[in-house]
Amino acid sequence: MAGHDGEQPDRIDVNDEQVLAQWAKKLDATAMQLRDAVKQVGDRATDVEMHLKGTRSTTNDDRVEESGG
Repeated sequence: MAGHDGEQPDRIDVNDEQVLAQWAKKLDATAMQLRDAVKQVGDRATDVEMHLKGTRSTTNDDRVEESGG
């Protein structure tokens, strides 16, 4: 179901600053992080959310341990 102005509620329009700000708040990310995520995985909110969670799911210590360091 489309939102007002024909926007898709599950899509992140990085060209609309108001929409971008709402998603940034909802996903606890910066506008820049959202733009980067959309470039990498597309504008579907679920894909962007999973991408953002994936990039934050490990700490630097976890990555060092995984690399054998």
